[in-house]
Amino acid sequence: MPDDLPIDDDLIIPGDELTLTAARASGPGGQHVNKTSSKVILSWDLANSQAIDDAVRNKLLDRLSSRVTRDGILPIHVDTERSQHRNRELACARLVALINDALHENPERRPTKIPRSQKKRRLETKRRRGERKKRRQKPRMED
Repeated sequence: MPDDLPIDDDLIIPGDELTLTAARASGPGGQHVNKTSSKVILSWDLANSQAIDDAVRNKLLDRLSSRVTRDGILPIHVDTERSQHRNRELACARLVALINDALHENPERRPTKIPRSQKKRRLETKRRRGERKKRRQKPRMED
């Protein structure tokens, strides 16, 4: 059971809501990977967490829906390092980054007005391009 995990100034996930399990990592590594449980799985019960209010919970469940299990648990799997301790640190950092990204609000875009000179320049360019294409055509016989 890890310590409390600070997400930002307002949000701290208590350590008793986080579950850490170690497992044997897959992939190459020879004897080391066959003998040690260096893979870390950090799980947070997002659906039943007391650390967040309902509005934040719904936002996280919506934005992280592809990563959350049916039971409302958010698992983070890390097996990139050989050390279980380092993988534990990486898992905590990934959880913090994932939650911060999901809670981040992009500012509303204010459409800017296109300047009159730019409109004039665009229309002038279109007119010149049209004239150039007309000059490529065969001359018409006027009656």
